[in-house]
Amino acid sequence: MSAYIIAIDQSTAGSKVLLFDTLAHVVATSTKQHEQYYPQAGWVEHDVNEIYNNVLSCIRDVLDKAEVTSQSILGVTITNQRETAVMWDAATGEPLCRAIVWQCQRTSEVCAALKAAGAEAMIKSKTGLMLDPYFSATKWQWMLQHVDAVSTKLATGTLLAGTIDSWLLWKLSGGAIHATDYSNASRTSLFNIHTLQWDEELCELFKIPINILPQVKCSDEIFGYTNSIEVLDDGIPITGIIGDSQAALFGNRCFVKGAAKATYGTGTSVLMNIGATKPIHSHNGVVEAIAWGQGGVVTYALEAIIRSSGDSLSWVRDNLGLFTSFEEMEALIQEVDDNEGVYLVPAFVGLGAPYWQPEARAAITGMNRRSNKSHIMLAALESIAYQVCDAVELLQGSAQLRITELRVDGGASRNNRLMQFQADILRAKVIRTEVAELSAMGSYYMGGLALGMWNSLEDIPPITQEFSFEPLMSKDRQERLYRGWKQAVLSVMAASSEA
Repeated sequence: MSAYIIAIDQSTAGSKVLLFDTLAHVVATSTKQHEQYYPQAGWVEHDVNEIYNNVLSCIRDVLDKAEVTSQSILGVTITNQRETAVMWDAATGEPLCRAIVWQCQRTSEVCAALKAAGAEAMIKSKTGLMLDPYFSATKWQWMLQHVDAVSTKLATGTLLAGTIDSWLLWKLSGGAIHATDYSNASRTSLFNIHTLQWDEELCELFKIPINILPQVKCSDEIFGYTNSIEVLDDGIPITGIIGDSQAALFGNRCFVKGAAKATYGTGTSVLMNIGATKPIHSHNGVVEAIAWGQGGVVTYALEAIIRSSGDSLSWVRDNLGLFTSFEEMEALIQEVDDNEGVYLVPAFVGLGAPYWQPEARAAITGMNRRSNKSHIMLAALESIAYQVCDAVELLQGSAQLRITELRVDGGASRNNRLMQFQADILRAKVIRTEVAELSAMGSYYMGGLALGMWNSLEDIPPITQEFSFEPLMSKDRQERLYRGWKQAVLSVMAASSEA
């Protein structure tokens, strides 16, 4: 009988479930979008019950599509949007409020106050992270202080806190397992990446009771087993749990020092394997990251975080109404050969690396009377490549390593014009595989290692078909365009400092 692994890819925009066979082939996929809630300017929330129900629906769908029964499933793996914070009642299994999404800026003032008190240096030294509302700790702190149900459940001893992976694991295991992996724990601002433990001093600083946090494990451990869920039999191993950006690094087979990837999603994460089992000191807004725990060993990486990339295209479509489908957008931007000085700086939820300006606001600059909607759409598309170039320069400086090729994945990586422009602006080769869902592939690889499908990283089957984009643009034009981008960003930052 054929055997399969179910990979859950829980992103910011929706739930995707992929059914893999043991040869790393995708047999079936299913996707469902979930609602994005914006209760106030800069606030972003998700309904985690909706997310869980969508996951179950997608699992059922891929089994039906492939005509596969639950008895053929070797394991379930999870890769997820990171930093998004959830709190729920262990007694009832119900979330106590909507999840606060990684993009949410509601705790900016809390972070500013802690910075003013001099706390950032200590946080950075222990976690590798700067002090920013992007990460989970201040989100949980906000829930404890502002949601009555949370403080009530804390008093009764049934309060649990976790990121999206922990929530899905807890639900899929029938409430039996409260755990996470090193990659997700390291994104909370509460996890010490040197001792590999929740840090009591950090928990005290952020006022988070340490006992409500999940157990932390390597990504390739068996976390638990399915229990009492309608779409799968009981007793199927749950493994391969890893944050989506790190999973994409693993799925891209970036196993060696200096290997780097960019995942183009709602935001973009540019991640570099530093080839070390200890973190290295970083600067200028680079995040020291745990890439993964595998085989009992933790591997470290450096990361630069971009807040808005694919989300910028969604804004142009949904809020400005300039196009209705990405196929239409591609046709319209073919009408212009150059941005003609028009830039979109997508600081809709602040600016990430290398600027880390949470209060910055988006702007379109450089328009003249000839500018039209095609220029604005092109500016939105090109803003993704400019930000990735910023991030790569930052990583190279921190790691003292030259990135000669960038492996790419995620939805926007399917756009050939963007990928060619990325290679041109970066002045480096860009490599895209035939598989777009590299985060799911990474968690599948981890799960396969845990389940004994392969004995080592060298045994993992490679993705055979790849597409390369080589730099073609003249150096003069590249420098002119990139200089214009830098000037546009500086104008946005200057406006935010004056506000």
